[in-house]
Amino acid sequence: MSENKKIKLTETVLRDAHQSLMATRMSTEDMLPIVETLDKVGYEALECWGGATYDAAIRYLNEDPWQRLREIRKRAKNTKLQMLLRGQNLLGYRNYADDVVESFVAKAAEAGIDVFRIFDALNDTRNLETSLKAVQKANKHAQLVLCYTISPVHTVDYYRELAQKLVEMGADSLCVKDMAGIMTPEVAKELVTELKKVIDVPIEIHTHATSGTSEMTYLSSVEAGADIIDTAISPFASGTSQPASETLAYVLKEYGYDVDVDLDLMEEVADYFKPIKQKYVDEGVFDYKMMDVEPKALFYQVPGGMLSNLYSQLKQANATDKYDQVLKEVPAVRKDLGYPPLVTPMSQMVGTQAVFNVISQERYKMVPNEIKNYLRGKYGKSPAPVDETVRKNIIGDETVMTERPADSLEPEMDTLAAELGDLAKTEEDILTYALFPQVGLTYLKNKYATKSDEKDEGITKIKVTQV
Repeated sequence: MSENKKIKLTETVLRDAHQSLMATRMSTEDMLPIVETLDKVGYEALECWGGATYDAAIRYLNEDPWQRLREIRKRAKNTKLQMLLRGQNLLGYRNYADDVVESFVAKAAEAGIDVFRIFDALNDTRNLETSLKAVQKANKHAQLVLCYTISPVHTVDYYRELAQKLVEMGADSLCVKDMAGIMTPEVAKELVTELKKVIDVPIEIHTHATSGTSEMTYLSSVEAGADIIDTAISPFASGTSQPASETLAYVLKEYGYDVDVDLDLMEEVADYFKPIKQKYVDEGVFDYKMMDVEPKALFYQVPGGMLSNLYSQLKQANATDKYDQVLKEVPAVRKDLGYPPLVTPMSQMVGTQAVFNVISQERYKMVPNEIKNYLRGKYGKSPAPVDETVRKNIIGDETVMTERPADSLEPEMDTLAAELGDLAKTEEDILTYALFPQVGLTYLKNKYATKSDEKDEGITKIKVTQV
């Protein structure tokens, strides 16, 4: 069946797995002792940075995200390190000027990232241009992303044309990013088959186990010609995370695929992470609600993390009885907004608007500024035309931006450095402040105010009272 085709695995336990299951709270201290073993397993890459890791490190863990990356790099001498980058949004929630993007990519490459997985929430390729060029300048691997979603416009033809465009731009590989876990096995088979007809770079498939289809989707993808799949070591697998690395490796080997990983070392990694998981369970950080299979994801196209976020918003408003109503409102808001994929930051924006619409009992009576800016074109081009009645009701006759959003932004690095003053001790400090102005400023003030003498394997613990 397999003709001994080589299939590679990317391990997500150091980034997406704990981001999905416990809000990115795994500490560097818990990661470092197992990195050398992970490095020997035979993974194609270790996804260990980007996404929400930077935010969580400075906001909740009082850790330096750059130091985490450098310490992982020291211990991973054979395996590529990978990060998730939101294109012109970097790791934040707005578009940054080109000089900030260029600086961030250069510093991340210098600190140890080999593979930059770059996506834009709208699949607007203009928002990928600057980060792609910066990765190429650093001589690193640029993996460009097709954000997968379901809508009348997101057809196989749409993705085939997008894939061709991304390869023309210079992608070293492509990732089909199914953040909601809604790509079914049959769709995966058709999509990968069609992509393979028109592109010749490696294809990586990323999905989540949320809806219960992930293992079948991966098998269909591999049979259709996918080259790499994202998996998570078993203690941090399943639910809103990825399916288990050991299981996929075992099954694919049994099918006759060439999966060059060491199953014994995988077992050692799993044994290491079992008590780590239990510790976070005991602390109430690991969220067992995220382990549920939620087939509703297939109907509402809502990622698992977004499901819990919606519930949390409704709980704060004493309106959990309206949960199902909000879920039904999400696809309606997506349609009004031109079917944006539900990935950061669009998932948060669409979800919040759906909650507002239901709670206020009047659609678009309350509208967040982010939605207004989206309708002004400040996030990029929507996949399908926005409902003009909705746009006019919200922003009136304001001019809608049609150029690349970042073209309107002046260089920021010097201004940010001036704002930080004495706290701008390194380029990394300026980037921290750029990405998260309030949280970053508090973090930097505490970082340079008092440092403890306690150090653990190169990670400086910072004494803070509140971050």
